[in-house]
Amino acid sequence: MAEAEPTAATDRELQTTANQIRRSVVEMLARAGSGHSAGPLGMAEILTVLFFRIMRHDPARPDWNERDVFYLSNGHTAPVLYATMAHSGYFPLAELGTLRRLGSRLQGHPERRLLPGLESTSGPLGSGLSQAAGFAYASQIIDRDRRRFVYVCMGDGELNEGNIWEAAMFAAKYRLGRLIGIVDRNYIQIDGSTEDVMPLDDLAAKWRAFGWHVQEVDGHDISALTGAIRHAQAVSQQPSVILAHTVPGKGVSFMEYDYTWHGKPPAPDEAQAALDSIDELERGLSS
Repeated sequence: MAEAEPTAATDRELQTTANQIRRSVVEMLARAGSGHSAGPLGMAEILTVLFFRIMRHDPARPDWNERDVFYLSNGHTAPVLYATMAHSGYFPLAELGTLRRLGSRLQGHPERRLLPGLESTSGPLGSGLSQAAGFAYASQIIDRDRRRFVYVCMGDGELNEGNIWEAAMFAAKYRLGRLIGIVDRNYIQIDGSTEDVMPLDDLAAKWRAFGWHVQEVDGHDISALTGAIRHAQAVSQQPSVILAHTVPGKGVSFMEYDYTWHGKPPAPDEAQAALDSIDELERGLSS
């Protein structure tokens, strides 16, 4: 269980945790019979590093006043957030089986009022950066003597939304050095490739033009993610964004790079094949 100050874990141990989260995502989606597969599988390392190594948080005290906060702007990837929270100790793992059920705390998009530990309700794409920037701005004023960090994950397709860039300008204007954005740069969205639907071109240059400190990393490299986030924490006079290049459907061979898995779950036979593929990925770490 993660504590206020996350306990030390090796990169290898965190990779195993990421793969356990992947297994939970597949099982959740198969049982629910609906939901998004590709994005959640690709984001497993990002959330593992945040919740198990970087963030100051306490599952036993989700409203702890000194906690770091996390916003999931691309709310359709909720399965990976729920799985990460459960593996961290926010609620029992068995509850993951209630994804998308009527009355469940685990709805298809996160609902803040239902589940302790969720910082925001998300669903409409493009809103999360504004929410995170607002919190970071308030924290910069109120928590002057405490370095509380605000993290927000965004999808790359989501960057088509104008609200993202309004928030980016706001964060740069007020020098929100406690705000760290992570873009899941997997190059897919529901209708196809991001570069076919609405080209993002030189995404790093765009963020730099908006006044942000920019880094690009392999979004599946535990060490690289850790280093990039630690570096971003040291940038105090401007907001930071990390472009995390990921493989959609990572760990499940027949889903990888296939945009059609953006918004559908595996059927029962596909779920078993997916779990076998993740097991093979995990075994490969020891070879």
